Amino acid sequence: MTTFGITNPDKQYFPEFTKGDLAHYYEAVEEPLLRALGGRPLLMERYPEGVGGKSWWQKRVPKNAPPWLTTTVVSTPNGTTSDALVAADLAHVLWAVNQGCLGFHVWPIKAAAPEVTDELRVDLDPSPGVTFAQVAETAGLVREFLAAEGISSWIKTTGSRGLHVYVSLEPKWDGYQVRAAAVALARELERRYPELVTAQWWKEERGSRVFVDFNQNAPHKTVFGAWCVRPRVGAQVSTPISWDELESVVPDELTIATVPKRLAERGDPWADRSPQSLLPLLERSERDLASGLMDAPWPPVYPKMPNEPPRVAPSRAKRTIDG
Repeated sequence: MTTFGITNPDKQYFPEFTKGDLAHYYEAVEEPLLRALGGRPLLMERYPEGVGGKSWWQKRVPKNAPPWLTTTVVSTPNGTTSDALVAADLAHVLWAVNQGCLGFHVWPIKAAAPEVTDELRVDLDPSPGVTFAQVAETAGLVREFLAAEGISSWIKTTGSRGLHVYVSLEPKWDGYQVRAAAVALARELERRYPELVTAQWWKEERGSRVFVDFNQNAPHKTVFGAWCVRPRVGAQVSTPISWDELESVVPDELTIATVPKRLAERGDPWADRSPQSLLPLLERSERDLASGLMDAPWPPVYPKMPNEPPRVAPSRAKRTIDG
């Protein structure tokens, strides 16, 4: 066993990186990692034989886990509960790495206050045919829109093809309110930029546009964590960046080999995150509903919600009516 608690550190987790390399990466980014994830429940993406091997999602900490691990009870949309790992400190992250965790998906709550959702996560998802330049353009428009509402925002790469815009929130709202705000934001962006942005839940209606995935803010949903390493062959990192880098960043170049040096040179772009008010977006949500708009569709694993439209793709609904 090494000094940082990793067994078999030479085990290959990625084509060019070992388990020990991954552990050293998390050591190098400990401060900003825990600033972003500290105290939050984690959903683990397990790859015990490394990237490309058998994998599964693990919400529950196994019963044989060491007793010093901090856990908290989390729920699924249908009410099932489980004891999830909490990012209490670096040792908890490295314990998961030692178990073959190659991805951490993070709740927008703190274990100490599970009733409060303290982050709005704007997931910009490129539809087929959409370029990263279009996603970056959309992110800039999200920032401008939020700034006009008096809301500051921060950005990170996803470690894959998209971008995440984050808003740190005052501790006043729950997941249902945060999702309502996300729906209002997505709809307003689609109104303003209909050729570039879509708020349409059904894929058949999105076209080649950037989808603002409001349902990533639904209660009990997780988003891939800042500074966390994706289970991709290049060991790409979901990396916080500054807004002035948006047009020049190349996400695939942000890996466990490059991000620590970048952090040492540039610092943490998220170090100055401060809590923001959600009220401007909630007021927009109320105006949308007052004008006659229904709620946006929820994912299929959630119970039917009040004022929600039918959960059936438009083309299927039309076939049913015609038939």
